[in-house]
Amino acid sequence: MEALTRGELAQQGRVNSETIRYYERRGLLPKPPRTPSGYRVFSSDAVRRVRFIKRAQGLGFSLKEIKALLALRVDPRSSCGDVRKRAEAKIGEIEAKVRMLLGMKKALGRLTAACAGRGRVSHCPILESLDAEDRL
Repeated sequence: MEALTRGELAQQGRVNSETIRYYERRGLLPKPPRTPSGYRVFSSDAVRRVRFIKRAQGLGFSLKEIKALLALRVDPRSSCGDVRKRAEAKIGEIEAKVRMLLGMKKALGRLTAACAGRGRVSHCPILESLDAEDRL
């Protein structure tokens, strides 16, 4: 098993060294052993773990959710169904965000349609609408 420094792990994991430190603080990476001179050395398994974390983040999972996925991975009582439930829950969250973003887009579209883009900024319908307390 290859021993890696934090910098080597960061490079192979395609993150920066501070990210490795952050993952350690958050408990996403186990504390690595130290050399006699005090340097931390990571195993090649840590590269796989860092890449897993980055891919999961790319799918919208939070670090807290990723930590739970990592825990499921080593829990002999967990099943693929447990992982699927978490993925389905994430899909639901993403769908809700998409609906919210589409609503925001629609509202902003109405505001921009009401603005001719000419005249004084003090009479801008977009700014007036944003300033109104009872609308939006």
